[in-house]
Amino acid sequence: MRLTTYNVEWFATLFDRDDALILNGTRSSRFDVTRAEQAAALATVFQAIDSDAVLVVEAPDTGRSRNTIRALEHFASWAGIRARRAAIGFANDTQQEIALLYDPDVLTARHTPRSHASAPQFDGVFELDLDVDEKVDEVRFSKPPLELEITTPGGQTLQLIGAHLKSKAPHGARTDEDVMRISIANRRKQLAQAIWLRRRVAWHLEQGHDLLVMGDLNDGPGLDEYEALFGRSSVEIVMGEELFDPHAQILCQQRPTGLPATARFFDRVRKRFFGALLDYVMISPGLRRHDPQWRIWHPFDDAEIYADTALRTALLQASDHFPVTLDLQIN
Repeated sequence: MRLTTYNVEWFATLFDRDDALILNGTRSSRFDVTRAEQAAALATVFQAIDSDAVLVVEAPDTGRSRNTIRALEHFASWAGIRARRAAIGFANDTQQEIALLYDPDVLTARHTPRSHASAPQFDGVFELDLDVDEKVDEVRFSKPPLELEITTPGGQTLQLIGAHLKSKAPHGARTDEDVMRISIANRRKQLAQAIWLRRRVAWHLEQGHDLLVMGDLNDGPGLDEYEALFGRSSVEIVMGEELFDPHAQILCQQRPTGLPATARFFDRVRKRFFGALLDYVMISPGLRRHDPQWRIWHPFDDAEIYADTALRTALLQASDHFPVTLDLQIN
């Protein structure tokens, strides 16, 4: 079984109000890429990964007239991929949903929101003292994580949490003081979301569930200078001692080498591209017995992909993130 997490940059802008693909020469939200080019590139990528299920981060939005499931299933039909059924949890108002595209011939997926004493349902409010001032702060997810129960043809049940934690980027900052203030506030909120998510993870582990935590956590050990103020990254909080992701483990080393990256951004000041590890597929101990194999579909770091000119180009046009796949020997 192959499971994938893939952040598709502004997927929503490729659809009209009726959730039909816009396949023309107008600009997409990708820099210097048309809607037709981005859609074709995404079809190439989805066909290449040929996944049984894809967690789509920044999926098309649900609103008055638009519908995430309808849009994704339109895309799957047009792209000719096996993962043609879509599932979604709590919709949000950011135009960036979290959804799952999956092959209904291979598995079933059911939205299973949960709430317990230590962590409320993800569309609710989590109370936590963020700044140690003895006052409780109310934390909300702008993008509530997606909780699914997945069942395989052999009857095995997996619990999947798909997440897109708050970005730490200081959007709207105009001065150095603004950058520091907004960056610290955003990291504080992100860590609170990570603690909320970790409490749900701990509950699943206590229940003995086979668990996957997938998505864009917008963080990684040692990723920025503000981490020292809070002690740990969001990734380390969510992962704890039990969950495992080999790429996160590399960053947790004291002197990491050969750093992996799942995203590629352009620094307009320095006029250079830079990579970041933001996307993860974490698994619980029981799933490590199923010969897990991870792969980051990076067009420059993966030799096989680099040699495939069409796929390499498609990955660069499709999104600023690259898919991360996990193969499990499971039925």
